[in-house]
Amino acid sequence: MTALQPLPDPIRLAVDCMGGDHGPSVTLPACQAFLAQHPQAELILVGRAEALAAARAWPRCHVVEATEVVEMDDSIEVALRKKRDSSMRVAIQQLRPKEPQALLAHACVSAGNTGALWAVAKFVLKTLEGVDRPAIAAVMPNRRGRFTTVLDLGANVDSTAENLLQFAFMGSALVAAVEGIEEPSVGLLNIGEEAIKGSETIKRAGELLREASAAGQLNFHGNVEGNDIYKGTTDLVVCDGFVGNVMLKTSEGLAGMMGDFIKDEFSRNGLTKLAALVAMPVLKRFKRRVDPRRFNGAALLGLRGLVFKSHGSADAVAFENALARAYDAARNRLLDRVQDRIVATLQAAGNTSPVATAE
Repeated sequence: MTALQPLPDPIRLAVDCMGGDHGPSVTLPACQAFLAQHPQAELILVGRAEALAAARAWPRCHVVEATEVVEMDDSIEVALRKKRDSSMRVAIQQLRPKEPQALLAHACVSAGNTGALWAVAKFVLKTLEGVDRPAIAAVMPNRRGRFTTVLDLGANVDSTAENLLQFAFMGSALVAAVEGIEEPSVGLLNIGEEAIKGSETIKRAGELLREASAAGQLNFHGNVEGNDIYKGTTDLVVCDGFVGNVMLKTSEGLAGMMGDFIKDEFSRNGLTKLAALVAMPVLKRFKRRVDPRRFNGAALLGLRGLVFKSHGSADAVAFENALARAYDAARNRLLDRVQDRIVATLQAAGNTSPVATAE
């Protein structure tokens, strides 16, 4: 596969400034911080005119007005059919230069309603040829001091074996683009490492992944279990959206509980508070290693444009990290990498690969 050179600056991101639990009170400070750290980047800020008035004078920024906002509890139908001038939709439209008043962004970032974002993005951008179902991918910290990328995290709750194969190709492209690992190792999430374990769908997916690996199309490690995500056994872990979303929410809950436990123990009495002062440098480093804000920014893979989802409750630090992940993905041509992997697979299989199966 031909090596792709990074896109030249400036990389332009479209930002839904109204989305999420906090809207402009978080997104605008995050955008300022991002611009300070990325002097060659440009932003397209999308939202209501009054909310973005202060940003009109910012350098390397363009303001695009939108009169509506997709609320966190809005249904997909409302977002698609009744709020056609929402900041979410207008921001996504900036990825399509043929759209009226579009400025051509390289990626879009929103903290809005996940279901609505997914539906609007798929409606506006459509899926890449050869991709049946797009997937949501995010990173988790591991013991190796790096990240494990996991997908799907909730876009599809009833994936087929062929879908899981597609997720592996798209996820591999993501890791190659953002982490710089050209042939990332792929694990299939299962209840055991043995090939005979799991549901019929998982066993069939394992067969397809082994065939693709034997053909040199990806680097399949084999089945992995949930704890392998945090061990860093593989660079990428593939699962269906139901399992992935439960795993993600469970992990977030566990991390929060562990943090509370540590705080409680160090707050018990004067002696433990003194111990906390002594241990403060260690605690700060620990907190940073598990801080979920560092891992904010999930990629919506398989679309004809790069869309990144920030956590709805993200603060300015977390949203800035989502912007940075979108910037890195765009600069390293994630969209082209996903397309190239899918096309190469179809060509190698004579256009009869399961990857080409239509939904």
